[in-house]
Amino acid sequence: MGDLYLTNATIVLENRVLSKGFIHIIGERIESVGEMEACPPISDLDKIYDCSDKQYVIPGMIDIHVHGAAGYDFMDGNTKAVEAIAFALTKEGVTSFLATTITNPVDYTSNAIGNLNSYSVHNNKPGVAELVGIHLEGPFINKEQKGAQPEESILPPNVVLFKEWQELSGNTIKIITYAPELDINFELLTELNKTEVIPSMGHTNATYDESIHAIHNGVSHATHLFNGMKGFHHREPGVVGAVLLRDDVYVEIIPDGIHFHSDLVKLIVKMKGLEKVLVITDGMRAKGLPDGNYDLGGQEVIVSDGSCLLVSTGSLAGSVVTMNNARLNLVEWLDLSIVEQVQVTSVNQAKRLEIFDRKGSIEAGKDADLVVLGSDGQIELTICRGKISYQRES
Repeated sequence: MGDLYLTNATIVLENRVLSKGFIHIIGERIESVGEMEACPPISDLDKIYDCSDKQYVIPGMIDIHVHGAAGYDFMDGNTKAVEAIAFALTKEGVTSFLATTITNPVDYTSNAIGNLNSYSVHNNKPGVAELVGIHLEGPFINKEQKGAQPEESILPPNVVLFKEWQELSGNTIKIITYAPELDINFELLTELNKTEVIPSMGHTNATYDESIHAIHNGVSHATHLFNGMKGFHHREPGVVGAVLLRDDVYVEIIPDGIHFHSDLVKLIVKMKGLEKVLVITDGMRAKGLPDGNYDLGGQEVIVSDGSCLLVSTGSLAGSVVTMNNARLNLVEWLDLSIVEQVQVTSVNQAKRLEIFDRKGSIEAGKDADLVVLGSDGQIELTICRGKISYQRES
């Protein structure tokens, strides 16, 4: 097999756009990037993908908060589910992801974590989106802000249980969403900081003062901003006020037009700057499928017109937005440049997970995780670690 070349491409680099460029891929890595005039000789054995009529080549997007897609959920606890989700994500331009759990009985969560570790060791191969870790959402959350998390399985923060799960995961839990106001003496937070797991405030009823106290002690992330947390009030700024005011906290946003008013993105960017904004989907198993009835964490969810609601309570239950549609929504709402779009869908995520040395931007030596956007802004081609994973039918 020869090498792979993308030619005549408009390539979005970390800080600029390169017109009439090439990307040379050998194996799983980007060998070189440059102007077409500097393109190495191409042999008959090499594969060429001409991007002359395409819009852009961007780095693969990274979804750090996704539960499922294509009829599967990571809580299904089997290899088939992870494989199906990893492939489905490539259709939306995602080349790396954190498999996200939901509050469930301890043995269910243990089974899912063990399965993800097994997949990571034995099945995490090029050609589909790469599992780069686990996002543990719950069970250490506040019942007052449970949202779509099953209340009967919610537990107080537990260092011993977290350590067991981290060992079971092969030390691949990267983010934990929890309620810091329930963490006595910040015992769990201390353990997370010691082991370099990102502590994220989510499904929390913390007051403003409690939130600031948690941030001072190491909380540096907020899960799906505005949702599953005490909102902003002029006499009690809550979690929202705390994380917007603190420059050292990253915020996840779900830009689907359902989880919060679109104009609030302008407020977020004014307060945080783009550097601390992380686009996520919070996708559930119905993503990519028709409207209908599905489940999330063993609870019935009805999906209609892009909205996912628990039948029992009417609470929002994840989303079906794709990363690419989330990106396009931000273009419409904020008129972001293509470099800025890449920043909030790839660059920031890679830096947050400390994998920017190999992912998040198009550079020689990095993983060949690439997405070609068609003239309509839709996903034309997705390459995961050097292998074409998805190609839109003409």
